[in-house]
Amino acid sequence: MNRSEIRPDLKEAVERAREWFRERRPLSYAAWSRARQHMPGGNTRSVVYHDPFPLVMVEGAGPIERDLDGHEYLDFLNNFTSLIHGHAHPAIVEAATAEMRRGTAFSAYLPAQGALAEVLVGRVPGLEQVRFCNSGTEATLFAIQTARAYTGRSDIVKIEGGYHGGHDVAEVSVHPDLAAAGPSKRPRAVAESGAVDARALRGVHVAPFNDADALDEILRAERDTTAAVVMEPVLGQAGYIPPEPGYLTAVREIAHRHDVLLIFDEVQTLRVCFGGAQELYGVTPDLTAMAKIIGGGFPVGAFGGRQEIMRQYDPESGRALFHTGTFNGNPVTMAAGRVAMELLDREALGRLDRLASRLAEGLLEAVRAAGLPGGVTRSGSLLGLHFRTAPVKNFRDAVDAPPELGWLLYFALLEEGIHTAPGRAAFNLSTVMDDEILDEAMARIRRAMMTVGDSFHVRKT
Repeated sequence: MNRSEIRPDLKEAVERAREWFRERRPLSYAAWSRARQHMPGGNTRSVVYHDPFPLVMVEGAGPIERDLDGHEYLDFLNNFTSLIHGHAHPAIVEAATAEMRRGTAFSAYLPAQGALAEVLVGRVPGLEQVRFCNSGTEATLFAIQTARAYTGRSDIVKIEGGYHGGHDVAEVSVHPDLAAAGPSKRPRAVAESGAVDARALRGVHVAPFNDADALDEILRAERDTTAAVVMEPVLGQAGYIPPEPGYLTAVREIAHRHDVLLIFDEVQTLRVCFGGAQELYGVTPDLTAMAKIIGGGFPVGAFGGRQEIMRQYDPESGRALFHTGTFNGNPVTMAAGRVAMELLDREALGRLDRLASRLAEGLLEAVRAAGLPGGVTRSGSLLGLHFRTAPVKNFRDAVDAPPELGWLLYFALLEEGIHTAPGRAAFNLSTVMDDEILDEAMARIRRAMMTVGDSFHVRKT
């Protein structure tokens, strides 16, 4: 079964699930309805919205969160991978609270900035120097600007289906309509919305994931104007698709041969290994963008790389690049982030990887028991469930499945007390989870999957 098959019965099942979701959350619905008077869509983060209305959360502790109507959930979304130590970790709360008592912002260099920078440079292979900003969007934006300044070129090659935030270059070919995206080997750049400057499309060249030959051909044609290849080493938005053996090594060699920089967006993947995906897969980029886990649950972003490239920001280097921001390197974030990264040692990562391996096996067993098509992709503690039997190697593979199955599973999991990404069967784990929690989670997942399977196998006559 693929995306093109029309299943009215599945669509009707999704609508019934949405109605049940609304009926079970009257307080949440009332709060959201009131918010709509003051915020378009009733929230300020598009990714958390879904029909009929988004979840309304009020509390979290460890691996558990609670909504306004009192429903509790095991959190396998963790604020889209950022809460690797779960909610309100005592050591992180203590560090942030102590820093807040000393003051929340200063127009000066702060020792807390240097402390976190030292931690990051000490563990991520591609970092010799780093600068802080306030989000993953800013991190990728500044990494790209850094590459442009260093090379004197303006164009970017990005991967189809790759998500790099909310700036113009990033919002190209993230969820493209395949009818508009053209051939798989040389995809056309497709704007995510009318908000994207049409001029940005001319400077973005799109390549498929896990296809080094296609990237090589694109750079043969565009190298004279291209500053960098920017990519997630694990394709996140498409369901945590890992690189095939040798792919990232080939990308590194191709970028070097064509004299363009390689930027790894490790906003999500920094959690997969002590030194991020670049350590796990043994490939060192020229620049790295980071966010999420490095802030300990507070707003954060960072970009860095080789000293030769980052020296462009040093005022003593001559005409330095300008980079500022009122809350860059905020002391509360820096203190929380340092503790979060120190807690995430190799032993903690080893436990996460073992639990994630168990979860991957449990997901496959649940899919098979429910008689559904499906496979699991994984890198470290990031997992994606794809409702298709063929291998998933890139964005086009990932979207070749009925989207209704993803929505049915999302709502079924919520009713079982499991929170995952809306409409996408994407999971990530936190260090506060253990085997007992995972056993409970897998029992709930099996029940939810059977609910999806019942809808999948029963057609209206």
